[in-house]
Amino acid sequence: MNSQNTPVHIRLWHHDFWRMATANLLLTMSVYMLLPILPLWLVDSVSLNSEQIGMVMGAFGLGLYLFGSMTSYLVQRYRRNQVCIWAIMGMLACIAFLYYIHQYHQECSFSMMLVQRVAFGAFFGLAQMVLASTLIIDTSESFQRTEANHSASWFARFAMSLGPLSALVIYPLYGVSAVLLASGGCAFLATILILMVHFPFRAPDDNVSPFSCDRFFLTQGFILFVNLLMITLAIGMVMALALSLQFYSMMMVGFLMAIMAQRFVFREAELKSEVVTGLVLIGTALLLMITRSQAIVGFIAPLFIGLGLGIIGSRFLLFFIKLSRHCQRGTSQSTYTLGWESGIALGIGIGYALCNRDHQLVLECALGLIIASLLLYQYTHQWFLKHKNR
Repeated sequence: MNSQNTPVHIRLWHHDFWRMATANLLLTMSVYMLLPILPLWLVDSVSLNSEQIGMVMGAFGLGLYLFGSMTSYLVQRYRRNQVCIWAIMGMLACIAFLYYIHQYHQECSFSMMLVQRVAFGAFFGLAQMVLASTLIIDTSESFQRTEANHSASWFARFAMSLGPLSALVIYPLYGVSAVLLASGGCAFLATILILMVHFPFRAPDDNVSPFSCDRFFLTQGFILFVNLLMITLAIGMVMALALSLQFYSMMMVGFLMAIMAQRFVFREAELKSEVVTGLVLIGTALLLMITRSQAIVGFIAPLFIGLGLGIIGSRFLLFFIKLSRHCQRGTSQSTYTLGWESGIALGIGIGYALCNRDHQLVLECALGLIIASLLLYQYTHQWFLKHKNR
């Protein structure tokens, strides 16, 4: 990119890139389809209270870090695509466990569900890190990799709305079993797409450490990571309350508007303006949800959330890339993924733990996080300008 203010546009890359980007969409959809349905099933079939449901949903976010430090070792010792495929197979096994429990009315305890969610998060985290930090990059030319990362991240971002939207359409018609099958089907299709792309074997580096931060966590981006985590934590708390088709439909419209805004509104804007605008939009949406009860709020608030989150997500991704040094692009992608996904998961966990007590409290806590994120970003932005490497 010639200018840090220049928006990134989707171009027609080689078909291998589009296969990987679509695999990213399907893999993320597989996870997000379970978010609105799993808590309902936990109440009906496992009889968990709201605090236990919150812990189960939040456990996914902790699992994301389980295999992270081993990612570099695994992709160098084994074929990169096979590591991703085996991780997806682990996700499918976790989904199959839920399907078996539900279909055959087997007993399931709180501790079993905690283990299942941690394992599900661990396998998804490994698959996503390999996919985003290695496979997608490998299917793009060196001069197109920033644009490829940007476009592929949008596929995953749309899955945040498409996944729950699909589940909320399927669930009333066909029940929990069909949602689980659809979730597993998305993961399976992602596997097929990855198998369709040839990745040549690369000889591993000498003395590869089994544990490292390479392809896992960009330590010099810690402040940026915390800022992103706070934002997605707030969004996750709101998603714990959002169980309607209308919410996720309007959120998707907001994502589409964010793409257009980056292309036309922020093309020549000051670098700082995108994140600030996004946070103001999300804060406005939360204020409307707290203080207003008109039907129009149900349309405006999720649209503002999608618009704000889309703008913020794209800019933070580019910030992580610019903070990375030579050969650290994959690490920056993994760090961004961890901040995004773990924040959403932990936010959903906190939201479910609190929502039975007071929905207003959840929204107020989310608003407080957004305000704190806006204040922190005033420092983060200046810090980024001093420490960026690209």
